[in-house]
Amino acid sequence: MFLARVYVTLKPTVNDPQGLTIRGALHSLGFADVESVRAGKYLEVRLSAGDRPQAEEQLAEMCRKLLANPVIEDYRFELEEAAST
Repeated sequence: MFLARVYVTLKPTVNDPQGLTIRGALHSLGFADVESVRAGKYLEVRLSAGDRPQAEEQLAEMCRKLLANPVIEDYRFELEEAAST
């Protein structure tokens, strides 16, 4: 059993209206030192792959096909062995 922590973020060249809105809200709360905010997604995926390379291959495919939009988003993941639930 593996636990993957998947981080999906907009590519640096893509406009981030959600990040701009969060930045504006932080400024209105008195956090004027905040220069920029980039919003993204965090997902946890548990999978019972046979071994680590198989799990990494499956995760990369999941990210390319569904979890991230490769045109506008980047992704990375951390993988660790996890106890069965």
